[in-house]
Amino acid sequence: MWEAISILVAVMDQQTAANTASNQRQRLTEVAAVFLKLGVIGFGGPAVHIAMMEEEVVRKRKWMSAQHFLDLVGATNLIPGPNSTEMTMHCGYERAGWKGLVVAGICFIVPAVLITGMLAWAYQLYGQLPEVAPFIYGIKPAVLSVVFAVMISLGKKAVKNMQLVLMGILALIAVLAGMHEIYVLFGAGAIGMLLHYAQVNRSMKGFLPLPILQIIQEAPALMNGKIFWIFLKIGSILYGSGYVLFAFLDAELVSTGWLSKQVLVDAIAVGQFTPGPVFSAATFIGWQLGGFGGSMAATVGIFLPSFLFVALLQRLVPLLRKSPVMAAFLDTVNVVSVAIILAVLVEMGQQTISDWRMILIAIAGFLVSFFYPRINSAFIIAGGALLGYILTFVR
Repeated sequence: MWEAISILVAVMDQQTAANTASNQRQRLTEVAAVFLKLGVIGFGGPAVHIAMMEEEVVRKRKWMSAQHFLDLVGATNLIPGPNSTEMTMHCGYERAGWKGLVVAGICFIVPAVLITGMLAWAYQLYGQLPEVAPFIYGIKPAVLSVVFAVMISLGKKAVKNMQLVLMGILALIAVLAGMHEIYVLFGAGAIGMLLHYAQVNRSMKGFLPLPILQIIQEAPALMNGKIFWIFLKIGSILYGSGYVLFAFLDAELVSTGWLSKQVLVDAIAVGQFTPGPVFSAATFIGWQLGGFGGSMAATVGIFLPSFLFVALLQRLVPLLRKSPVMAAFLDTVNVVSVAIILAVLVEMGQQTISDWRMILIAIAGFLVSFFYPRINSAFIIAGGALLGYILTFVR
C-alpha cells in the first residue's frame, strides 16, 4: 500500500513539474509575442514605447498594477541606458521572471537591429538613405496623440496631492528651460524626501539607489573589441534622448576621426525613423566601422549594460516602496517622469507639427486614443500614416 502511495505521489509531482514548465513556456511565448510586436510597430521614441507598453501590459493584459508600472517608469529614469528598452525588461520580468527579462529585451531590440542592419548595408553600398518622408508624414502626429492620451492616464495616477502637482509643474519648467533631466529627477526626488521628513519629523530610513557599473572582462572573439568597448562605455553612462547619444558619439567617434559627421547624422536619423529603440543607431554605425562584426559589437556593447542595470533595479524597487521616505522619493520621481514626458511631447510637437494636416491627424488620433482606449495604438499609428498619405494630395 505504501509503495502504491509513493508511486502516486511521484506521479503527481511529475505532473506538477510538467504543468509548471508548460506554464513558464506559455508565459515566455506571450512575452516574446508582445515585445516583438512592439519592436516592429514602436515608431516615435521612448515616450511612445512606454505609452504602448502601458496599454499592452497594464490595461490589456494586467501583468501589473498601474502604480507598479509607474514606479518602474520613475525608477528606470534614474539609471543609464535606453529607458523604454529597460522598461520592456521590467515588464518581461513581472510576467516570466529572469528569463522573461532577457526575452523581452531581446525581442524588442531585434526588429530594430535587423531593419537598421539592412539599411546600414544599403547605405554602405549606395552611399545614401532611402527617402522615407512620405511614409512618416502622418505617423509623427499620430504617435504624439497616443503619447498625450497615455500621459494623461499616467498623470492621474502619479499626482496624489497638491505638493506633487507643484513638483511636476516646476520639473516641466526646468526641463523646458534646458536643465538636464537626470538633475531634475534626482533633485526633485531629494526634495520629496526632505518634505516627507519635515512632515513626519523622524529620521530617514532607506537609501538612494545608485547604479553599479559592471565591467565585462572579455568581448567575444568574433567582434571588434575596440568598437565593443566604445559602445559598452556609452551604454553604461548615457542618460537622456537620442540627441544626447548624438553628442556622445560625436565626441567618441567624429572628433577622433573614426566617423564623418554626415554618417553620424544619417545614423541618428535611421534610429529615429525606424521602430524600436533609437539606440539601434549603434548597429548602423558599427556596420560602417567594421561590417557585420562591427555592427554586432556596437549593438551588444550599447545594450548589454541595460540588462545588468535592470537586473539590479528589480531588487531595489520593492524596497523603495516599502520605506516611507523612499516611497516619497519614488512618488516625486514618478510625477517628474510624467512631466519629462510632457516636455518631450512639447519639443516633439514643435519639431513635428508644421501644417493644418498634421494638426488634424494629431487631434483625430488623440480623440480616438482618449475616448476609445481599447483600440490598439498600432491601428491609430497606421491610420495616421494612411490619413497623412491621403492628405498630402490635398492643397
